[in-house]
Amino acid sequence: MDCEKESRKLQLEFKECQKLLTAIGDETRQYIMSVMIMEKCGGARVIDIAKKTHLSRPAVSHHMQILKDAGFVTARKEGTMIYYSVNADRTGIEKIKTLVNHIDELLAQE
Repeated sequence: MDCEKESRKLQLEFKECQKLLTAIGDETRQYIMSVMIMEKCGGARVIDIAKKTHLSRPAVSHHMQILKDAGFVTARKEGTMIYYSVNADRTGIEKIKTLVNHIDELLAQE
């Protein structure tokens, strides 16, 4: 195994996952994500998420922007209303799975 090559590859994988890892590292966002994952509807407005999570609308808006920037959620505008939903693309989740699998493989080697 080429340790230097593997180290560079691992660093690149971490960098590709950085925004999503930061986004899902927050306990409040984890709660919001679990609510949204279980809903799997056509999207939810900030006010609806606020009611379900007992958070203020500004707090939910802040967390939704972070989740959107990380690619975990998408936003759809209908008139003056914005609906957020879990990103069906799942690219970020696949990148995290690749990272974790790579770490596991490296740790399993002697």
